[in-house]
Amino acid sequence: MQKQDLKRTDGPAGSPTSSDTAQLAHRRGLMEAHFAVLLFGLAGLFGKWLTLHPLAISLGRVCFAVPFLFLIMRARGERIRLNQPRDYAVFLLLGIVLAIHWTAFFMAIQLSTVAVGLLTFSTFPVFVTFIEPWLLKSAFRFQDLLIALVTMVGVSLVIPDFSLSNQVTVGALWGILSGLTFALLSVLNKKYVAQYPSRQVSLYQFAAAALVLLPMVIPLKPALDGRSLVLLAILGVVFTGISHTLFISSLKRIKAQTASVIASLEPVYGILATVVLLGEVPGLREVAGGLIILSMAFVVTKRQSRKRRRA
Repeated sequence: MQKQDLKRTDGPAGSPTSSDTAQLAHRRGLMEAHFAVLLFGLAGLFGKWLTLHPLAISLGRVCFAVPFLFLIMRARGERIRLNQPRDYAVFLLLGIVLAIHWTAFFMAIQLSTVAVGLLTFSTFPVFVTFIEPWLLKSAFRFQDLLIALVTMVGVSLVIPDFSLSNQVTVGALWGILSGLTFALLSVLNKKYVAQYPSRQVSLYQFAAAALVLLPMVIPLKPALDGRSLVLLAILGVVFTGISHTLFISSLKRIKAQTASVIASLEPVYGILATVVLLGEVPGLREVAGGLIILSMAFVVTKRQSRKRRRA
């Protein structure tokens, strides 16, 4: 009698197992996260390509991103309305902070370089460690102060001269303001709108930012030609709407800790793209300072991820 092959199979020959499906989903999530973060990093280049005022760039960005996100949510049958009337006021506050963040970010890039703007913005995880104990009543550790001091050493290397007459220095200060406001936005999101899906949060924050920016941009009378409109449309749809949608989608397939680590690569992708597309090669001081800043941002991100896992 011929022996039976007792090897266990999960389905017909050639059909994917549940393990294969999980691996494919994880791989897809990694690809989505990396591509989204690449788009985040490339968004800084528009500060050089567009000759508009940073306020106008920020307004143009959201004016194209809001309709795109709205149509995506309607097509997917996602809820648009907020749960409580007070939440509309909260989103208006968040929109103000977001408008300041984006304006400061593009101001930093226009006054200095994309590398300086991205690296000084990357100080935001350190600011989070100081803002969270204040707004969320969490514990503050001496280790956080040490990380902040090391980060400031990195920033001092990125800044060539501590004189306000130096345009790069002023740009770096705008970049730090961009990081500070992004950290504030992150903590406020966690405190007030954690119950809403990320895409809905983005839609209302972008719309609120548009309402805040519009009265400030109108007096500037920006000269919008065909090239500027096309660049703003690409920035708003691809580098804002699609990038946020991809990153949110990746969170369904990979761990939040993994996504946070990938997000820390934003300045790396942005600086590499700047070298290739703009020919802006960072100097040794910027590279050294950037490594210190990104290392501290990585340490803070890993600590926060571990804290969320324990919670």
